[in-house]
Amino acid sequence: MPTGTIGRIQRLRSLIEHPRTGVAERAAAQRMLDRILAKTSRPAARPGERSYGARHARPGRHASLSRIAEMITEDIAVLSAVHDAPDLLTYSVEAPAEAGILITVGAVPREWATDADGVDSPALRALVDELTDLMNAYNHEGADIARRFIGRVRTQIVD
Repeated sequence: MPTGTIGRIQRLRSLIEHPRTGVAERAAAQRMLDRILAKTSRPAARPGERSYGARHARPGRHASLSRIAEMITEDIAVLSAVHDAPDLLTYSVEAPAEAGILITVGAVPREWATDADGVDSPALRALVDELTDLMNAYNHEGADIARRFIGRVRTQIVD
């Protein structure tokens, strides 16, 4: 495990265990810690081993990234975190130049997106995490193959 990851885990655990940490901040730190531990606890892939997202086969083996982007757009409409977000938010999914998948969450109100300290709010983090998980469900990776695509989630905060 890289040294930077160990330090991040220690900082998150300290934040979670500190008595003055707020409930929302503690929950956000716990989610971040869970994600890091899930990534670092995977066994090293052996040659020939591959992992496929839960929706990998849905668009078909040779589907273009633009088709996958269309399917992700359809799936966003039914996500629970999307329904908990403000109605003003806009969502776009694109495959720019077939180089990856980009989900853009637009018109994000600053008061919803950040807490009093200017840090991403737990609600925004939950939305981004859920969109990332949805996008990765269409991906694959392994020791002998590259990822199907590189995915990103971008937010555009407005005042």
